[in-house]
Amino acid sequence: MNEEKEKKKGFQQQQDELLNAGRKKSADRKIIRRLFSYVKPYKGLLFSAILITFAGAVLGPLRPYITKIAIDDYITPGNIGGLGYISLLLLGIILLDGIKQFASTYLTQLLGQKAVLNLRMDIFKHLQKLSVRFYDRNPAGRLITRATNDVEALNEMLSSGVVTIIGDFMQLLFIVILMFFIDWRLTLIVLGVLPVMIYATITFKSKVRKAFQDVRGHLARLNSFFQERIAGMTIVQLFNRGDSELEKHASINREYREANIKTVFYFSVYYPLIELLSSTAAGLVVWYSGASMLKGTITLGAVVSFVQYIWLFFRPLQHLSDRFNVLQTSLASSDRIFRLLEETDTAREPANPHVIDTFRDQLSFNNVWFAYTENNWILRDISLTVKRGEKIAIVGSTGSGKTTIINVLSKLYGIQKGTITIDGTDISRIPEESLRKVVGVVMQDVFLFSGTIRENLSFGKPDATPEEIRSAAAIVGADRFIEKLPGGYDYHVKENGSGLSAGQKQLVAFVRALLYNPEILVLDEATSSVDTETEQLIEAATEKLMKNRTSIIIAHRLSTVQHADRILVMHKGIIRESGSHQQLLADKGLYYKLYLLQHPEKIHLKTG
Repeated sequence: MNEEKEKKKGFQQQQDELLNAGRKKSADRKIIRRLFSYVKPYKGLLFSAILITFAGAVLGPLRPYITKIAIDDYITPGNIGGLGYISLLLLGIILLDGIKQFASTYLTQLLGQKAVLNLRMDIFKHLQKLSVRFYDRNPAGRLITRATNDVEALNEMLSSGVVTIIGDFMQLLFIVILMFFIDWRLTLIVLGVLPVMIYATITFKSKVRKAFQDVRGHLARLNSFFQERIAGMTIVQLFNRGDSELEKHASINREYREANIKTVFYFSVYYPLIELLSSTAAGLVVWYSGASMLKGTITLGAVVSFVQYIWLFFRPLQHLSDRFNVLQTSLASSDRIFRLLEETDTAREPANPHVIDTFRDQLSFNNVWFAYTENNWILRDISLTVKRGEKIAIVGSTGSGKTTIINVLSKLYGIQKGTITIDGTDISRIPEESLRKVVGVVMQDVFLFSGTIRENLSFGKPDATPEEIRSAAAIVGADRFIEKLPGGYDYHVKENGSGLSAGQKQLVAFVRALLYNPEILVLDEATSSVDTETEQLIEAATEKLMKNRTSIIIAHRLSTVQHADRILVMHKGIIRESGSHQQLLADKGLYYKLYLLQHPEKIHLKTG
């Protein structure tokens, strides 16, 4: 009974292995077809490289054959004159082979670079379409690995893999033909080691493919760890976490090392085995040909040429194993790249788009529910209306849902229930490009790109004139610190604004929004990270900008929203209170408590 179960189990395992092998082959074919789509625009280069490789594949195998003729027909008979001609012929073949190598290498490298350029463009284009939710799930380091290390692996295959493999196969074909032409018995001796070599290669293939997948996976983890720790190095140092983070890095690094060592082990076994087989074949040929020479059934030239052919025969096989290594790495990298390109978590265009050019009447939230994760509601049945020209403030404690309102209004995230409308049109029908021309946001966490101050200011309006930039900076008051910088508006901003204070970065972001000139201006904690003087500058600028402009202010500091037309107080995703500053104080509800927390001196005034 147990034996029968074991047999069934073994049979099932075999079936599973065959099924998985079939799936892998099918997946590999699919990957290769997609890769060819990037090569197809440059098929002229590909065919030229293949043609040159085909034409030149016979040049290498001809050299031993010419050597045989030189020994048997000229050196042995003592024909010195004929030896000179045959030497010139051999020199010509060597020169042609060198020209072929140059042309083939140049064309394949050019083909690879052109194809990889398009692939990189497609990756970056697709990354820009992916939703914010996708970036919440995927570390930046992993995505950088896809766009750099994995693409470079593909570049190596396209540049030196496919065409070289074809050339090696053609060269092997010519070598075998010429070997059979010289002596079929010695050829069979050499080919006798092929079954062992083929078995070793198949085994090597299955092992190394999995090993390379592991290497790429660990490399992505290592890159993600580096990217996060470098970005957060200040926090690491402030909290004295250097030693613990070093231990984490050591653990990830060790796993990456072990994955690499596994691939090294496979190659360390495979290459010596190929060398052993080639040496065995050479030894058998020398032994057999030596006995044949004593019997007079084979010439010296044939023996010398055959020894050369043995090394020529096994060299393409070794090259093929190297190319196979490149191919396996590339297929593993291609699989990850194409899975990224197949990622469907993108901002989808509406089925029946409605483009809006302006904001005429009102913005409405109608029974809106939203959760970042299933059933963990951040917004609960939110309903509010903002009239054109109205200045609305939203306040509340951390986690109350204030910033989430901005995220769903900007369509960074889609809502689960309810509707958000602009002038009666559901924003789900409004294309993102159209919506974001109307709605402009100054985020709480300001991000500045490497480049000049001018480029960062005009990021939302690249065609802004120097006069427009200076005027907007003057309105906000940013011109004061900008003109003091080395180079002024041409000052080169370091990564993420390093070298500028939090207040200065906020002012740059504010000018950026002004130049963008949205009809609905959203300030998400825009003054939360600035000093009192800078806050006063921003408040003075906002007073000018809010006039005749619809504005929504998200704020912790209640002093910045006291002059709003209406203040909404949020608590646990629900709008609890609504009214003017004086009305909400008079109600003595949540707003009143927040106000007293931020102005404790008022308590003494009340009680005194």
